[in-house]
Amino acid sequence: MIRVLVLGSTGSIGVQALEVIDAAPDMVACGLACGGRRDEMAAQAAAHGVEHTACAGGGGTVGHDPGLEGLIEASAPDIVLNALVGAAGLRPTLAAIGRGLPVALANKETLVAGGDLVATARARTGAALVPVDSEHSALFQLLEGVPPEAVRIPASTRSGGPFRGRGAEELTAVTPEQALRHPTWTMGAKITIDSATLMNKGLELIEAHHLFGLPYPRIEVVVHPQSMIHAMVRLDDGSVLAHCGPPDMKVPIGYALRHPAPPPPGAPMDLVGRTLEFEAPDEAAFPCLALAREAGRQGGTSPAVLNAANEVAVAAFLDGRCGFMDIARVVRAALEAVPAGRADELEAVLAADARARAAAADAIEGVPAWSA
Repeated sequence: MIRVLVLGSTGSIGVQALEVIDAAPDMVACGLACGGRRDEMAAQAAAHGVEHTACAGGGGTVGHDPGLEGLIEASAPDIVLNALVGAAGLRPTLAAIGRGLPVALANKETLVAGGDLVATARARTGAALVPVDSEHSALFQLLEGVPPEAVRIPASTRSGGPFRGRGAEELTAVTPEQALRHPTWTMGAKITIDSATLMNKGLELIEAHHLFGLPYPRIEVVVHPQSMIHAMVRLDDGSVLAHCGPPDMKVPIGYALRHPAPPPPGAPMDLVGRTLEFEAPDEAAFPCLALAREAGRQGGTSPAVLNAANEVAVAAFLDGRCGFMDIARVVRAALEAVPAGRADELEAVLAADARARAAAADAIEGVPAWSA
């Protein structure tokens, strides 16, 4: 049996991962972790026969620590699925990789904030890292069969979110309820807002850079409203390879948990009668994409600052303390306030994260009239 430790079990990815595990005859959940919804996690543990749990908000059968090392030791997993939200996912990823455990990564902030640290840890232990994001899972599969010298530009697609086609002026009065209505995917609140601002795609740019060793100018973003093609690769002969699949996160979850073994079978996708559209992203209306690309190019701790400020800004928007377009303004203010430094030590990344959160909070409090 493949023993799976599910971090972030009460979130959208965690819930679906448990369903994937339940449907597999050779998988079992051996441990669960969550942020604050301990009652939900306890119900999951009872339903799935899991003995080892940890909760950041208190509770669980194993004491919570930032790296979840106690839970990893107690549950003895064969693979760790990291579906935690935000920069909190970095330490558990490093803890798992440090033990040589493969990680199915649904926490993109791990690589955004600490990509260099993860690379160093993987070089030391050889632990596998398989992405769970639909776009990166698709790129992972496409690039496995292509010689690196033949790749010109990998393209990560996005649906366009709930505000596709709207200009910046139309977005100033957007409410959290409107931003949470994603047209294609059902996800947690934070990633849904990131998808609406295009920050999610910006974070994925940085993640792709670390996952595949690609320079930023060679990573393209394409708007694809139907969300059926998750990634494409332009080859040097002018052809394009595309990964097409249903907008169902269970597919990349199952792939990541079984890799390198074949993924579990699924229903065939019928393309007859379907229309596929592709557009360039509007970076004037959605400036978070450009902010993320620039932070990635700058490197060091800049991506960690970007990510931390965005987490603070999104929380403020969901609480009604700032407007939708103010999210990018807060992130920009934090990037300007916190100088980039080296990101070769965990303490340096965590310090930059803390300074960015403080700068973002100051930006929110320091502006007298928000558009919300």
